[in-house]
Amino acid sequence: MKTLVIIPSRLSAERLPGKPLVKIKGLSIISHVFKKAEEANIGEVIVAAEDQEIVDDVKQNGGQAILTKNKHKTGTDRIYEVFQKINSTDIDLVMNLQGDEPLMNIDDIRNLNKKMIESSSKLGTLASKIADKALLKNPNAVKVLTKENLDQTNFPEALNFMRNITEEKENIYHHLGIYSYNKDTLEKFVSLNQSTSEIKNKLEQLRALDNNMKINVAFAKFAPIGVDTKEDLEAVKKIMENKS
Repeated sequence: MKTLVIIPSRLSAERLPGKPLVKIKGLSIISHVFKKAEEANIGEVIVAAEDQEIVDDVKQNGGQAILTKNKHKTGTDRIYEVFQKINSTDIDLVMNLQGDEPLMNIDDIRNLNKKMIESSSKLGTLASKIADKALLKNPNAVKVLTKENLDQTNFPEALNFMRNITEEKENIYHHLGIYSYNKDTLEKFVSLNQSTSEIKNKLEQLRALDNNMKINVAFAKFAPIGVDTKEDLEAVKKIMENKS
């Protein structure tokens, strides 16, 4: 099976505008993510960019990027535009890797792709254990509730995704910013209207659950910090700058 990795990116993020082009160790965040996806070596990698500045940056750093419309409501709509533009008939899986995840682990990316192929899943994502209980009350850290205990051997269904949790429950994990769709499921997803809970919680994966689309969850060994806020950015900078 052939996988295509598309990374959606835009400068006008509500919480941290301009973050794709913020530099860490001399390289923009979006180019760090691109290079991480390339290192995973699961398929061709393209950035779906709303802004020409992002396209230019990615290309200057040796990557591929395509300019998209700036009216998309979600990142998945943006990656679908690029998928249509390249018009590749031999793609089986489209992976949506969020452009603000420069610490995403390469082995975890590979594991999600492997699980999708082995199980013939239509839609999958990653989640890790919650080591820091403060994450449960952090609305910027998305949580997922799974049908079964999540481990390295299984690929259980997601029952719900949420930002806020009032009480600790079993089978709740830290959701990571990555999805893998088979081609038909991606087309179906973008054809659906945004659901009420999706809009309310600002979580597009709820559109899938609200329309009875199953999402499988693979276990991630590592829990990277996504860059959503200034505090996240400083934390990610410290980690990346301290690495040899």
